Amino acid sequence: MTSTPPVHLETHPVTPDRFEDFADVVNPNRRATHCWCLSHRLRAPQIEELGRTDEGVSRERAARALGRRENPPGVVAYADGVPVGWCSLGPRADNPRLVSSRVILPVDDVAVWSIVCVVVRAGHRRRGVTTGLIEGAVAWAASRGAPAVEAYPVDAGDDRIDLTMAFVGTVRMFARAGFRVVGTTDATGSGRPRVVVRRDC
Repeated sequence: MTSTPPVHLETHPVTPDRFEDFADVVNPNRRATHCWCLSHRLRAPQIEELGRTDEGVSRERAARALGRRENPPGVVAYADGVPVGWCSLGPRADNPRLVSSRVILPVDDVAVWSIVCVVVRAGHRRRGVTTGLIEGAVAWAASRGAPAVEAYPVDAGDDRIDLTMAFVGTVRMFARAGFRVVGTTDATGSGRPRVVVRRDC
């Protein structure tokens, strides 16, 4: 049976009033040790410190604080008012892990925004959410003055792969949202090389 896309999809930045919607997607059970999508936003010593304190409460607090920045850490997608997807993006310069990376180097001097994580909530996959989520993320970045948006997906060709660890998806996934390959990296995901894809705003 062919799946159908959501009736209506909207994306909104994760401002403080939308934090619970973000959490419903990335950490629905509010588990202390579960991901709060912090690894690219904070430096390694900060992440380690959060893991030692408050049984994970400080991780949630840190995630909430990101939503109060000038540029919130990404967008949440809503299907008919229900939060169904999350896309972490922001200026590459605001992602310490990318800035210090020795395997994902800048392609050029363009002040790109970077997508570092895409999540679609269980029960809402294979319905067109991913493409709409990425397109909404690009539109929001453009509204904030981004000249282009990059991502670092797995180059899997026509093969299907387990995306459990390849959390930024595949080249084909981004191609559906208008991205093109502009560079290579020394990074891998699910045993496959990651490349740089970009869409101009």
